[in-house]
Amino acid sequence: MAAPSSKTCGAMERYIQERVPPLLTDLYQFTMAYAYWRAGRHQELAVFELFFRDNPFGGGFSLFAGLHDCQLFLRGFRFTDEDVEFLRSALPPATDPAFFQFLRGLDCSGVTLRAVPEGTVVFARVPLMEVAGPMAVVQLLETSLLCLVNYASLVCSNAARFRLAAGTGRKLLEMGLRRAQGPDGGLTASRYTHIGGFDLTSNVQAGFLFGIPVAGTMAHSYVTSFTSLEEVWPQTLLTVKGDPDPVDFISLTKGWLSRVCELLGAEPGKIREDELAAFLSYAIAYPQNFLPVIDSYSVGCGLLNFCAVALALCELGYRPVGVRLDSGDLCRQSVDVRRVFRLCSKHFSIPTFDSLIIVGTNNISEQSMAELNKKENEIDVVGVGTHLVTCTKQPSLGCVYKLVEVRGRPRMKISEDPEKSTVPGRKSVYRLVDAEGHPFLDLVCLAVESPPEAGVPLSCYPLRCDNSTVSVTPAQVTCLYQEVFAKGQVTHPLCSAAETRAKVQGSLQTLHPRHKRLQEPDSYTVALSEKLHNLVTEIRRGSSNDSNFLLAN
Repeated sequence: MAAPSSKTCGAMERYIQERVPPLLTDLYQFTMAYAYWRAGRHQELAVFELFFRDNPFGGGFSLFAGLHDCQLFLRGFRFTDEDVEFLRSALPPATDPAFFQFLRGLDCSGVTLRAVPEGTVVFARVPLMEVAGPMAVVQLLETSLLCLVNYASLVCSNAARFRLAAGTGRKLLEMGLRRAQGPDGGLTASRYTHIGGFDLTSNVQAGFLFGIPVAGTMAHSYVTSFTSLEEVWPQTLLTVKGDPDPVDFISLTKGWLSRVCELLGAEPGKIREDELAAFLSYAIAYPQNFLPVIDSYSVGCGLLNFCAVALALCELGYRPVGVRLDSGDLCRQSVDVRRVFRLCSKHFSIPTFDSLIIVGTNNISEQSMAELNKKENEIDVVGVGTHLVTCTKQPSLGCVYKLVEVRGRPRMKISEDPEKSTVPGRKSVYRLVDAEGHPFLDLVCLAVESPPEAGVPLSCYPLRCDNSTVSVTPAQVTCLYQEVFAKGQVTHPLCSAAETRAKVQGSLQTLHPRHKRLQEPDSYTVALSEKLHNLVTEIRRGSSNDSNFLLAN
């Protein structure tokens, strides 16, 4: 797949700058930056890490997403005159006016970003990004980077779980725009659910911006807006071959309706004319894209009307697409609908009816998606909205951005809550892979350490294991970090949504099934190297001694 064109990248960069200007941050970032500047510390080299503490949705993994936008955000990071004037009014009056001149000239030319590749399977406590640069600048970046990564990674992970629940045999349609948390939430959801494994979106703007295939059917409102066949206009349709004489499509459909009713033992007098009028009107407008919702009144009646219109289209050389089911027992209904399609195909010798698709949409959740695989059904495409884009099971990933080094010296947050303590120092992250090609451990080391080697045993300290060590021998070792931004420029090629989507699928395929289970997965091991563990222990001991000294004096 080709990398994004310069035209696409330019449009994306403008999109990021409009969505995430430098002022889209918390006020305290500016007050801290000012305090650093006032103390003369604003140019000190500082290193922050971005990570999350627990895998989302009670699962065994997450997906890292949002890096592409972070790179573009850093490249375009600058304050305008209007930004600075607003900050003059927002910050306390005692703020030195020279600070605003400092902000006006600020950019990310001194910032370096190392990160795990976007679309990679990741795990709790593993640093996803390392942001290094002048203290004031990297402090100001915190909220924006968290905003770009948190939801993108969460909804991408949610989509991957839906894909695992659905299996590979059916297509998934994201249709959550109307239920999303605002326009930006809707666009972000469409983009990253596609990357996470969804095939299609109903979001036209997402298709325009990100190249995601768009799809849609019709709403119940369209069906219920019709009352009689008199509202169908035009009432004729040309054949696919373009014969000069248009065909009376209503009469042709009525003839097919009688034959379908006879085949299925249905009473023609119970057919809803209003629904038939809606189907006819839509089919005349889009004879090659006919896929109506058939349960506005009843599935049985809607199915009869669909078959009649679809058979008329087939007679004229068109290929109807299928139907959508939006209520009731989707599995049972899909089986009944497929039986009728096959019966029509055989009885009327219309092979197109063998390839009609059935779309199921009805407040689909991860649980109901998984249940589809346990029941007999004939659903080809599942549309998911609310539970996908709002991440109903868990509304936030909880990424944090923590200081780990200043002026080359490791820094550590030591909390009474062990879960909130951080791991100090600048790091590298290595993924250890077994002989079968499955990752089994992520090793977090100090950046100055030599990397682990394939076939060489090593000892390490798994997190949350009370200082116990394990000895492992990897068959393969992969360094997860890449430098992706430095000296004001993107240093690693930006990937398209399609390329990142492929990365996700490849990364998930290597993960052992026990870590991908949707319910009660096995925990994946994240461990510290011996040197890093020793550093943590040393800093904790020193902090305790410092506390005792202060209390004694």
